[in-house]
Amino acid sequence: MIQREQLEGPQKVTWCPGCGNFGILSALKKAVMKLDVKHENLVIVSGIGCSGKLPHYINLNCFHSLHGRAVPVATGVHLVNQDLKVFVHAGDGDCLGEGLGHLLHAARRNVDLAVFIHNNGVMGLTKGQFSPTAPLGYVSKTSPPPPGAPMKPVSVLGLAIGSGATFVARGFTARQEELADLMVEAFNHTGFAVLDIIQPCVTWNRKLTWSYYNERVYSLVEAGHDETDKMKAIERAEEGDDKIPLGILYREAAPDLSTGIALPEDGRLKDHETDLNALQEIIDRFII
Repeated sequence: MIQREQLEGPQKVTWCPGCGNFGILSALKKAVMKLDVKHENLVIVSGIGCSGKLPHYINLNCFHSLHGRAVPVATGVHLVNQDLKVFVHAGDGDCLGEGLGHLLHAARRNVDLAVFIHNNGVMGLTKGQFSPTAPLGYVSKTSPPPPGAPMKPVSVLGLAIGSGATFVARGFTARQEELADLMVEAFNHTGFAVLDIIQPCVTWNRKLTWSYYNERVYSLVEAGHDETDKMKAIERAEEGDDKIPLGILYREAAPDLSTGIALPEDGRLKDHETDLNALQEIIDRFII
């Protein structure tokens, strides 16, 4: 079992005081300690943004990728290393803007990944521009005056379910124990798992605040939701601003991508020994 001291990150945390990412990081550590997975077999892939810094603050194998590209990078890591447990942390601006196509196609393929989306409605790292999940009419420094964000927000959970994701859930950073349990469920699911994590950006977003969420969230378990009912799950995903469901919206068992394509039998690129001299010869050929 992984111990907390093994997870202490190598860098000082630089998120703004009060940021919802602190709760996500704490929940992630709790989730990892509950998993029956070796420390060295966990891999986290992130994109660009405040969420992308998370791998710097936890001691796990990691790949900090380009903006919007965390899901395809994680797909590659997973397919050539079948013994690793690969998961993604990405922001709403990162994963649902430039990276939305990658997310939906990975859902369609049912890649065996867990994707944790840090959702605060703004581009926090680049100083508060409205993101794909900003509410209609949300006013930021880059929104068109006077109406604010001129389009409806991306329905990440509805799109994930409709595209073929086989585990779809939502958590809230203020409810760490529940969030940690949802992360464990996503980790242990075979197939494409999407966990939308709502969180406030205390520096830039004056609408989606701690109190805003606390007044609107409700438990799907307490509501008696049937997580095997796809149409009901989509209905829950499309609920308005006044009702925000927390918990597992949809789950099904289905073959994941790796069962339908040809892969090397050993399936472990990480164990491959590279001939560095041969690699250097290849590099030298491309040097002008």
